[in-house]
Amino acid sequence: MGVPEKLAARMSMAEQHEYLRSKLSRRRMLRGSAVTVGALAVGGVLGSGTASAAAPSSPTLLGDAAAAVNGSQVVPVGRHLQFGPEPDTQFRISWQVPVPVKKPFLRYGTTPWDLSHKVEAELRALHTPALVPGQTPVDQYYLHVALEDLRPDTTYYYGVGHQGFEPAAQQAISTLGTFRTAASRDHRWGKVYEPFTFTAFGDQGVSAHAANNDNVILAQNPAFHLHAGDICYADPDGQGVDADKADFKATAWDAFLVQTERVAAKVPWMVAYGNHDMEAWYSHNGYGGEDARWFLPENGPDPRTAPGVYSFRYSNVGVISLDANDVSYEIPANLGITAGRQTKWLERTLKDFRNDETIDFVVVFFHHCAFSTTVAHASDGGVREAWVPLFEKYRVDLVINGHNHVYERTDAILGNKVSKAVPSGATLEPAKDGVVYVTAGAAGRSLYSFGAPQTYEGHENRVDSVQTYYNAKGKQKAAETVEWSRVRYLGYSFIKVDVTPAHLGQKSTMKVTALTETGQQIDHYTILRKVGEGWDSSTDDDGQGGGWGW
Repeated sequence: MGVPEKLAARMSMAEQHEYLRSKLSRRRMLRGSAVTVGALAVGGVLGSGTASAAAPSSPTLLGDAAAAVNGSQVVPVGRHLQFGPEPDTQFRISWQVPVPVKKPFLRYGTTPWDLSHKVEAELRALHTPALVPGQTPVDQYYLHVALEDLRPDTTYYYGVGHQGFEPAAQQAISTLGTFRTAASRDHRWGKVYEPFTFTAFGDQGVSAHAANNDNVILAQNPAFHLHAGDICYADPDGQGVDADKADFKATAWDAFLVQTERVAAKVPWMVAYGNHDMEAWYSHNGYGGEDARWFLPENGPDPRTAPGVYSFRYSNVGVISLDANDVSYEIPANLGITAGRQTKWLERTLKDFRNDETIDFVVVFFHHCAFSTTVAHASDGGVREAWVPLFEKYRVDLVINGHNHVYERTDAILGNKVSKAVPSGATLEPAKDGVVYVTAGAAGRSLYSFGAPQTYEGHENRVDSVQTYYNAKGKQKAAETVEWSRVRYLGYSFIKVDVTPAHLGQKSTMKVTALTETGQQIDHYTILRKVGEGWDSSTDDDGQGGGWGW
């Protein structure tokens, strides 16, 4: 029942979605259990991310099914935290239950013995039918709570439950988790922000290597984690072609969320969407399944079209998540899905961050690589054309990508050329030196290879140039010779970023370190940004001009 491959190659994600839906009759859909159909009905009311495949016979079926479940026998799993748009006062908490439950909720408070605040949870249910003969329909139930008006710089305890499962009860106290809000936006005017750490990678999936990386990340005690797309690999094809064919496995998400819970229940897990995260069955843009599983900030250009596009500010760092499927020439299933709105929003957000005197560093993360030399995907010309000029104009301090399952770091780049060499251990100032791009796509999936030798700390093997290519419009590969590939490592790894804010007029630091799944350091460099240094937009009303203020 999937999309024929030759046909899918000419179809957008929206067209594939319509094709898949039309091929499944209402009669076939209703062969599923009563619990499944009811879940879709209630989910269609409660959650924007639900997948409603067919009109149910009764909207009360979920309640009937939940009534038959002994809630004391159902344990919540897969807890994962996310920030709201303002991490000093807003958190989002999500989890999963294997069957429908009655009256799901979250309790929270500032001590584990006083969880007096109780919030009703929102259900987002997914039904994945048998799209090809031999598949088994899958029903998944995701629960979400939005917490507002929290106290900045405060540790909270929380527990998730439902009728029959009380997280505040003595026998369930071990299920409690914690989270900590960011320092207040106004904090800087009173004193310097405290140092903090965040971590990042892409292309994780479920594997022993993925679990190893999670363990080392947890040891860094990060304030948050950035996942640059290709989260779970329920769709192992990743071309936006026949996304729900026989090898699509919705239950991979169950395994992923259980694997990740050890970290994500404590550390906000902020995701961007990659090519393997486009799942055509659930929605026109391929992200309906993601909307059901995640509760991300909705401050991007259009949460319905581009739900993985958002920004947040933590302490003195502004962070932007982008959807590179919108601009990718290599995998064009969603090419142009926002009709340029994402890129316009990106520029507005970069400008706002640079005009905010409380923000020193700007970090952008997304999936497809602007600059990489692997033989698998290399660089995406669509990303370069749409976004790299903006990264350079506003001197983004750090760009983090996945897609290529390696660790690779560039020198500082301006105009597709090296503007400053940045060997391991070096220091740079993006305002004058240019932009460094990090590919951190070795989180857990099978590794790729380079066309040049590896070179990293303790194993230096510098070459002057690398023969590679970039993906041009029309899915064409254009050969190029580059000099910007500074560090290349074939092994499971991630990056940690240690941020040390400074007083006005002094220089804040952001130290970027690459660590392997065993904790070995393979690269590091330091970024400097003068506090109060910002973008002078006085000559930028027409989108031209502008410059750096000192």
